[in-house]
Order: sequence, then structure tokens, then C-alpha cells
Amino acid sequence: MALPAKDQIRYWGIAAAVFLLLLWFLGDVLLPFIVGGAIAYFLDPIADRLERLGLGRAAATTLISLIALLLVILLVLAVIPTLVNQLTALVNAAPDIARRLQGFLLERFPDLADSTSAIRQTLAEIGMAIQSRGGQLVQGVLSSALGFISVVVFIVVVPVVAFYLLLDWDRMVARIDSMLPLDHAPTIRRLASEIDTVLAGFVRGQVSVCLALGTFYAVALMLAGLQFGLVVGAIAGAITFIPYVGSIVGGVLAVGLALFQFWGDWVQIAIIAAIFAAGQFIEGNILTPKLVGKSVGLHPVWLLFALSAFGSVFGFVGMLVAVPVAAAIGVLTRFGIEQYRASLLYRGASALADSTPPAPRARRSRKPSGGDAT
Repeated sequence: MALPAKDQIRYWGIAAAVFLLLLWFLGDVLLPFIVGGAIAYFLDPIADRLERLGLGRAAATTLISLIALLLVILLVLAVIPTLVNQLTALVNAAPDIARRLQGFLLERFPDLADSTSAIRQTLAEIGMAIQSRGGQLVQGVLSSALGFISVVVFIVVVPVVAFYLLLDWDRMVARIDSMLPLDHAPTIRRLASEIDTVLAGFVRGQVSVCLALGTFYAVALMLAGLQFGLVVGAIAGAITFIPYVGSIVGGVLAVGLALFQFWGDWVQIAIIAAIFAAGQFIEGNILTPKLVGKSVGLHPVWLLFALSAFGSVFGFVGMLVAVPVAAAIGVLTRFGIEQYRASLLYRGASALADSTPPAPRARRSRKPSGGDAT
């Protein structure tokens, strides 16, 4: 006999509460496993395709791991040093940028020449504050990141976890499938398939969009001569997955730095603006429709809320699980609405009328026609 609905809700609620408590108390411990699981989930379709080409699961996992290791080594050797150098140069150039901004404003607004002007004093302090604290901020962020996610985690734990999860992914999925409650297994499989479709469309597609767009911005802006083009491209590409924020921050950085570097050379400034406008056009009309799709089901406002809420409550780990949790909640909400629209609560009297069997028709008596035979 199946459990009553009240008991089922209680058990599922307890499971959700245990998940949130584990995320709250063991966030730092769970981080390498969450990152490793995300990497394995991201690479599982590639491993499945290699298996269809004739490789075994172990051989496919090993090949993917070697290629990923090579890419990471190339990234560390070729890109990261240049990125750090440009970021340091940007911090050191902040006072000069602030002075040029002050001069520009003084030319347009002579009233700001008053030494007691609050705006002038604020502008003068901005550059020195960024220079004096910018390096400390960068160093503090790096130190906190290395303390929070140690070098050992990145070099050893995360790759090992990702390797073994990718190796056993299909077996784990089959094992979990065999443990589903039999009464609800078809429904759970359907919901899990929808959640996987949403995640595959958003996470895998959005990561591809971020990499493609970041590479385009970095290369194009550096070829155009923007001094900090690699930094701007990396920032714009990295935060593209956040709706609206990536385009706004990247555009302001690109055009703002171009104004300071190429002031008076309006053609060069227009080239920088055109590069970013072209990137937005490519993202909105080519990359996102092709790689992410329009039927993902994650509304931008809902995604922003999930990232903000989970990030503020659970920190960096919360931001990592915000997207899958948001996708799961979205699928479950649509399922709940579907069940509600099929219920008596929504359909009301019309449902009762539709379910009432029609009254039987009166049967006409069949009498022989004509008089009695004589």
C-alpha cells in the first residue's frame, strides 16, 4: 500500500532540509566534490560519444582527462601570467585615469575647480584609494581563494573526483534509478529528464557561450590596441552567464577604458564600441540560440534571484548549486501547475459535470404494426 500524501510530503521535506543543512555546515568540505561532479556532468556526453565510437569507458575517461590536463597547462603558461600583469597594470594606472577624468570634468564644468568642491575631492581620492588598496584587494582575494580552495584541492582532489565520477557516471545513474520508489519511478524519471534537459541547455551551452565570447572580446580588443583588452575580455566572458550584468559591465569597461586611452581619436573609440556591439549581436543571435536554446526554461529574473539568494546564504558553494537548484525548482513548479490544472480544485464543477456519466436513453417498445391476424 502506498504511503499517504502527507507522509510523502514529510519525507521529501526532510530530504530537502538535510540537503540544505549539509550545504550550510559542510560547504567547504563539499566544494571539491561539487566542482568534480559538475565537471563530470559537463564531460559525460563527450565520454558517451567516444564510447559510441568504439572506446571503452575507462579509455574515454583517460583520453578526456589528458586533453583537459593539457589545456589547463597551456592556460596556466600562456594566458594567466598576461592576465595577472594586465590586472596589476590596470590597478597601477587607476590614479592617472582618475586625474584624466578630473581634467575632463573641469573642462566641461569649471565650477568644479573650487578646491573645496566635494566632487573634486572625491575624484582625487578615488585614484589613490584604488592604487593603495587595489593591490591589497587583489592579493586578499587571491589569498582568500587559495585559503578557501587550496592548491591541493585544485591540483589533486578535484581532478581525482571528476575522473572517478566520470568513469562511474552511467553506473551511478543506473544505481540511483534502481532505488527510486516504484510507485513514483515513472514520474521521477520524467522530471529528472526535464531537469537534465534544462541543465544541459543552460550550463553546457552557457559555458560554451562564455568561452567563445570571452575569447572573441579578448582577441579583438587586444588587436584593436586596447591596453587592458585581455582583462576586459576575461571579465566580460566570465560573467556573461549572469543575465544583463555581463553585457553592462563589459560594455562600460571596454568603452570607458577606450575613452581614456584614445581620447580624441573617435575612430578608435568607435572601433572598440563596435567590437563590443558585434559581440552582443553574435551572442544574442548566434551563440545563445544555437548553444543554449530558447526552451531552457530559466527566466533571467528567476536565475538572478537564485544566484543572489544562494550566494548570500551559502557563499561560493551556494552560487555553484544555484543553477541546478533553480532548474529543479522550475521543473517541479511547472509539474505542480500541470497537476493543479488537472485537479478538481482548478476545474471545479465543470470537472464533475464531465465525469458524470450520461443518463441512459429510454428504450422504445417495439410492438408489431397493423391489426391482429385473423
